[in-house]
Amino acid sequence: MAWNRNNSISEFVRRRRKEAGLTQLELADISGVGIRFLRELEQGKPNLMADKINQVLLFFGHTLTPTEISDETRRNLGS
Repeated sequence: MAWNRNNSISEFVRRRRKEAGLTQLELADISGVGIRFLRELEQGKPNLMADKINQVLLFFGHTLTPTEISDETRRNLGS
């Protein structure tokens, strides 16, 4: 599976980290994850562990949540 640097979680974490004036190393330290994990998260690596993603998102007051998608989007999955 290809990495998608432009997925919404990757973009969110990267943008919010930069807005907070933090380096990847600083955010990794503050949120309690490894620097490698944070880099892979920002680069859109598939199959990252949700609990670790939530550790990072919690720093910004967010968590992963299920989001309903339209039938059209569902039909286009995997296209």
